[in-house]
Amino acid sequence: MSDIRNDKVIKLFSKHNEAKFKPSEVKFYAGFNYVKLKRDSNGNKFNKENLLSYAGKCHYMVTVMREISGETVLYRYDVPNEELFKFMKSFDENTLDGTIIEIEKYFPEDLA
Repeated sequence: MSDIRNDKVIKLFSKHNEAKFKPSEVKFYAGFNYVKLKRDSNGNKFNKENLLSYAGKCHYMVTVMREISGETVLYRYDVPNEELFKFMKSFDENTLDGTIIEIEKYFPEDLA
């Protein structure tokens, strides 16, 4: 894939979001930057049951690019939240191949 850069993509740890996260809050572990959140945007503590219920309803539309017979094609997979890690692991194990282009979260019951 060519090195095409999309300047409209907002990065979580970019200068654009410095006001949201102080540099001291951004940590690094296992090769990735992260921010630990203890409360929601309203200042309330997280509720485990509500988060698990939310996650159980969530699906991801994963777009994967492949080259087939010299042609670039996209595959769109509907992946339930509980299957997301299994889906990602299948790329590591070469069960699935291609380049993940996008992962979009959606809720099936919200579809018209």
